[in-house]
Amino acid sequence: MNEATDITITKTPWGTHHGETVVLFRLTNAHGAYVEVTSYGAALVSVVVPDRAGKKEHVVLGFPSLDGYLQDHCYMGSTVGRYANRIAQARFTLDGKEYTLDANDGVNTNHGGHAGFHARVFSYEQRNNSVLFSYTSPAGDGGYPGTLTLRVEYSWSEGQALTITYTAVTDQKTVANFTNHAYFNLAGEGTMLDHALSVRSSHILAATPAYIPTGEIIETGNKQLQLSTVRHKVMPKGDRLEGLNEYYILDKATKENEPAAVLYDPASGRQMEVFTSYPGLMVYTADYLVSEVPGYTAAPYKPFDGICLECQYFPDSPNHAHFPDTTLAAGEEYREWIVLKFSTQE
Repeated sequence: MNEATDITITKTPWGTHHGETVVLFRLTNAHGAYVEVTSYGAALVSVVVPDRAGKKEHVVLGFPSLDGYLQDHCYMGSTVGRYANRIAQARFTLDGKEYTLDANDGVNTNHGGHAGFHARVFSYEQRNNSVLFSYTSPAGDGGYPGTLTLRVEYSWSEGQALTITYTAVTDQKTVANFTNHAYFNLAGEGTMLDHALSVRSSHILAATPAYIPTGEIIETGNKQLQLSTVRHKVMPKGDRLEGLNEYYILDKATKENEPAAVLYDPASGRQMEVFTSYPGLMVYTADYLVSEVPGYTAAPYKPFDGICLECQYFPDSPNHAHFPDTTLAAGEEYREWIVLKFSTQE
């Protein structure tokens, strides 16, 4: 997906966190479209691409300085792990031994708990057309077994394809599930409620009100997404609006060269195709998004300002034997990828 090309990469000091230097990288193609990534949380800070008239704008929510990320509680653009999404009761059993995790979402754990990778400073290596971030999590970190090293590589292409590759190794059997938690708004401002979204999925995971899978796999029904306008999936619930926070299982007939999902903004003409090796993705309409620090539009972010399409393994897989296996053994390599291809449509 990500054709070879010459990309200009710049590196800028971006502050410090707990005494560690944080840097910001910008990867720019020959057309001036660029992405920015930072060693703090191996986060995707910005994607700036043109609309149908050629106007370039930010299409990923983010902050112009490190301070916004240090104060963020919504995983803005972050790499999340050791286990993306939720694990019920903050515990799982592996080879007969129960492991207790950090409960940071009621009685459950979410996105690795307070020791998650979103708030860690990664080491880095600059390559020809990419940046490689690395972080080693010690055994017992967040309650997870094994010393695990994660590498996250971001590459950018002339054709405006952002490829994110995850590789990981461990010295002891553990569980692993990583993703990127970017919030997309292809309009560059306002809400994303008028975006159209398609996902190649006919089944979702049934879940409790706390977003924990029950174990049942059900048909998408009225939550099917086929060029569905996001606004039509938002419903009043009490004194607030409720959107989507659903795990969509990708149809097995989906070929590698077919997008798992397509997001389109009719006002700007921008389109984003999502390709992935993962078996599904979480669609989250940012119902609970809030920021104390202004973002790129000089205002704090609020619900429905962006949408997350989090490619990942099933939530709570370690507690459901019939879900895809998320164990990683010593000597094995975890390798998954996500490609986000940006373009414009008339």
